[in-house]
Amino acid sequence: MTNDSPRLRLVGPRLIRELPAAERPRERLAMRGAAGLSSVELVALVVGSGGPGRSALDVADDAIRHHGDLAGLAAAPELELAAMAGMGPAKAARLAAAFELGRRLMADWPVARWSVRTPTDVADRLVLQMGRLEREELRVVLLDTKNQVLRVVTVYVGNVSASLVRIGELFRDAVRLSASGLILVHNHPSGDPTPSPDDLHLTAEAIAAGRLMDVAVLDHLVIGRSTWVSLRDRGIVFDVPGRRRHAGAGDGERPPPPAA
Repeated sequence: MTNDSPRLRLVGPRLIRELPAAERPRERLAMRGAAGLSSVELVALVVGSGGPGRSALDVADDAIRHHGDLAGLAAAPELELAAMAGMGPAKAARLAAAFELGRRLMADWPVARWSVRTPTDVADRLVLQMGRLEREELRVVLLDTKNQVLRVVTVYVGNVSASLVRIGELFRDAVRLSASGLILVHNHPSGDPTPSPDDLHLTAEAIAAGRLMDVAVLDHLVIGRSTWVSLRDRGIVFDVPGRRRHAGAGDGERPPPPAA
């Protein structure tokens, strides 16, 4: 059985200690490694125990079925998990912590400094971390002259609106770290990454401010539940890495030619 196997079909409530040793999740983990266990078995190991007449496998199987799949379970609020039969606050907290560790590991891996060549390089790291957040977050990916990531900074949590965001805050860490460029990333808790008029307005203000501060704004990614949109790919004119624009040139305009 692998982690892609169908969920366990449990026949009647059985305690894990009543199962043959070769079928117990902990023993199977020792024999086959974590990758050899099903999602139900892995969740059961995190949960640790069941309830009256129910094993941890029963609780894990019901939890995954109730939420449709493992991704649905990972997105469930902790209070909702705690209300499930056999779960409770302590088990729900362990499960929520395990899912959050997985999201953070994916966002941080690999540990070495990473480079950005396309919007996908950013999205691959941040969709897992931001796609299921219940509140809006605005993050700034800071880049050096070689498009290597210096840092990812969370600037706002809550309502990310052009009328509420102080544009200077987007560049505070960029100036401190001498970043040459940045990429804006924020999520839509609705799950729909379609850019709103407010997103476009915030982007335009950031691009203009970046030109004044000599920090290129290279893209703005809007993240949905499991999808994302790059405003650069949508045709918004951003700055080009390593090329400074004339102070009087606007979007789509060429700098004036040098005097004869």
